[in-house]
Order: sequence, then structure tokens, then C-alpha cells
Amino acid sequence: MTSYTYEQYVKAADYIKGKIKDFKPEIGMILGSGLGYFAERIEDRIEIPYRDIPNFLTSTAPGHAGKFIFGTVGGKRLMCMAGRFHRYEGYEYSQLALPIRVMKLCGVEKVILTNAAGGINLDYHVGDIMIISDHIKLIGDSTLIGPNIPEFGPRFFDVQNMYDKNLRKIARECAKESELTFHEGVYIFFAGPQYETPAEIRASRMMGADASGMSTVTEALTAAHCGLPVLAFSLISNMAAGVTDQPLSEQEVLDVGEQVGPKLEEYFVKLLEKL
Repeated sequence: MTSYTYEQYVKAADYIKGKIKDFKPEIGMILGSGLGYFAERIEDRIEIPYRDIPNFLTSTAPGHAGKFIFGTVGGKRLMCMAGRFHRYEGYEYSQLALPIRVMKLCGVEKVILTNAAGGINLDYHVGDIMIISDHIKLIGDSTLIGPNIPEFGPRFFDVQNMYDKNLRKIARECAKESELTFHEGVYIFFAGPQYETPAEIRASRMMGADASGMSTVTEALTAAHCGLPVLAFSLISNMAAGVTDQPLSEQEVLDVGEQVGPKLEEYFVKLLEKL
């Protein structure tokens, strides 16, 4: 198992802080598959490729640019990840704690996570947005398995309000002004890279899941351990396996992201103004 030391996290963060100088990020943002367009709205930008950062990882998923972008949107100072990391890329769960912990060391105070997900709830439609209220993770592995690093948080920690209620309230208020359809629901995590089977989706629906995906949960857990409030969104890019007869593909995810992009972009700008 690959576990980073506190000193390795600090080295990565110190490299970044040396590049951004006096810029102090307040919100960390991770853009999911097909959602990278939002990065174009960032003003006075500073870009740092992941490959240049000591001890960092490389993003290999389609639609993930592989760089940090620093700048402002809606009057807020962002540390934005254009490209995230997943278990299916071959990384160990302990390695997936890296981005959020580096954000914490760079001064980030809250985190916004986005993803593309499959719709399980039959009332959802492709192009809808789900504000994540909770998640289901039946996989035993966690980003926090291994030696605890007390500089980030305690060995055992509470996650009842991991998806912060106050931030979700603001998100719902902003949604009233959007042309997009918003829901609030439960995200279920699968490791991938294969899409879920129809039987897995039927079981997930019975357990109370509304959308499924292969990301976000690892980052949310790490943020909770670090004491960072989380606000997370799923773009329903396809209906999950068995809901329709249509085969699932990564191209569908990217196409829906492009279609919904401009409206979701405007939503995030207004949201950031109110956070």
C-alpha cells in the first residue's frame, strides 16, 4: 500500500504556493468528466500541470485536462482541479487522498466537487443536476486506511454532515434561478471502470440511491477528515444500466456535458458569488 507522509504532502503544497505567490485560495473545486468547460471562466489564471508537482499523480481519464488552475470566479479565489484521479486508473485508495490534503495545506476552506453520473431515480432525466445529500459506499477500502496523519484529522471522525447542510441550502436557493432541473439525492459509489450491471442498479435503487458514479466519494471522505465542508453535484449524463436499452459510453458523458455546460457554468458563477 502506498501511503504518503505528512512531509510529502507539505512538499507538494510548498511547490504550489511558490508558484502562486501571494494568491490565497479559499475554495477548492474539482471538475468531473465533461465539466472541464467551467475552467474557462476562471480569471487572472495561473496554471500548474500535475506532472510538475512533487509527489503528485497523473490524470488519465477522458475529458480530464490534468492541471490545477488558480484564479477568481464570482469574486471567490479558486484552486480548481481540471482533472481528477480514480481507483480504476490503478491508483490505490490511499493515494486518492492526495489532492484534497494538498488543497487543505494551500489554505482552502471549503470544497466543491462535481461529477457525471448515471441516473438511478426514475424521476431523473439526462441533463438534470443532483445536489448530493449523502452517499452509499459498499466498497470496504477508504482513502483513510493506513497510518493516520493527525495534522489533517483524527483517526475516527464523524461524517453525518459531510455534504454540508448550509452549503446545500445555498445551492438549492441558487437553483431556483437556473433553467436547469435540480434534485437533491444520494450518490452510490462504484469503482469502475466498467459501468454497473442492471442488477446492481436495481439493488442500488432499493437501497435508496438516486445516481451512481466512480468518483467524488473518495474526495468527500478526505475532506471530511480534514474538516473541510463539502458541496457536491452530479450531472446526470445518462440513465444507469437497465433503465433504458441504450448502451452506455464515455462519449455520451462528454456530449451531455457540452450541451448542459453553458447553463451549468452560469449557475456555478452565481453560486460562488453567494458562498
